[in-house]
Amino acid sequence: MELNNLTTTILSIGQQLQVPVEGNNESEENYTSYIVKAGDSLYKIANEYGISVETIKQANNLTSNLLSIGQILKIPTENIETNYKEYEVKAGDSLYKIAQLFNTTVDEIMNANNLQTTILSVGQILKIPTTPEEIYPGTTKECYGEGYVEPKYETYTVKKGDNLYDIARRYNTTVINLMDLNNLTSTNLQIGQVLKVRGL
Repeated sequence: MELNNLTTTILSIGQQLQVPVEGNNESEENYTSYIVKAGDSLYKIANEYGISVETIKQANNLTSNLLSIGQILKIPTENIETNYKEYEVKAGDSLYKIAQLFNTTVDEIMNANNLQTTILSVGQILKIPTTPEEIYPGTTKECYGEGYVEPKYETYTVKKGDNLYDIARRYNTTVINLMDLNNLTSTNLQIGQVLKVRGL
């Protein structure tokens, strides 16, 4: 259930499940699954995951570049630099709304969570794909050492009716950046909460 982000034991006919395998001698690499959709090509998928077409072909023993809609591809994750943040689905959420909130796409969220449908359940935990550039646009993490100076930040105090999306837009940043900057694990805010919004 954890591997497939399931919140219930109810299954659907045809639903694809990832099953952990121990002691697999075929390969020591880790894989994520990708379901081929209309309009997909090996080049497009490889570009999305930052790997080569040949890498995907080798991982799936493909002898041609032809794909079938619904085909399950193994994508090696060894060299993928995509990171994830977790998001708990709340009442009224939709994949479109969540994708907008985190500046990503519905397809990317569905692929990251191996979703077969856009229907969500309240309390469901979603992996939201992010890249280092999205989290730290144009910057790198500070290294602690001799001569290190704690950076100073402009702060914002949360008021009634505020949400991370509006605050991020106001300060020309992203929800992901605000969450990372303030070590937030949820998009929920409290009135009076002080947020770091950008460096000075």
